[in-house]
Amino acid sequence: MEIFQVFYNNKNEEQKEGMEKYMKNIFPFLGLKKPERAALSKDFLKIKKKDIAVDWDFIFKCYNMPEREFQYLAIDYMEKIINLFTPNDMKNIAFLLTTKSWWDSVDAINKIVGHIAMKYPEVKENILLCWMNADNIWLNRISIIFQLKYREKTDTDFLKNAILSNSHTTEFFINKAIGWALREYSKTNREWVRQFIETTKLSKLSIREGSKYIE
Repeated sequence: MEIFQVFYNNKNEEQKEGMEKYMKNIFPFLGLKKPERAALSKDFLKIKKKDIAVDWDFIFKCYNMPEREFQYLAIDYMEKIINLFTPNDMKNIAFLLTTKSWWDSVDAINKIVGHIAMKYPEVKENILLCWMNADNIWLNRISIIFQLKYREKTDTDFLKNAILSNSHTTEFFINKAIGWALREYSKTNREWVRQFIETTKLSKLSIREGSKYIE
């Protein structure tokens, strides 16, 4: 695919090592930082933005590529066509969340999940409720943080249940997610978060993160 070759033609060996180190050497990189990647893919994504259906073949090709920048390209594309997604796409999105998983891709895809769940409320009860109790920390994380930007539209019962279902763990990415979700919601309802933290057994990390704006 031409856009893949464009990325390869512009790889940066000097930046590659630092980017791989930052990501714990879990993935190989081309050495393309976000501004460079955006510039290289701008024209391509401008055309792809006109798609009338989600191009899952393209997304999966990106995920099959070894270098991390290609997974970022897939997510950049998904953000461009975010309004095309429906509940029928959630199975494929779950596949992405559980493939080559790390906080960078998961948290970027979370924005898309949040958008879909807001647009299609049934996604919350039919799918994200299952993710809340799934045997996968990244799906658990999404169930906790998908409402980050919901503000006054936050379903606090769902948030509470997602946290309680996942709070008995030493997993960093779960405890961090709990704190993140509480911190964001405290900007909308400080007292709810204060009371929840005071009456719920949470990790020190979750409490520290969640209390940032209520102390």
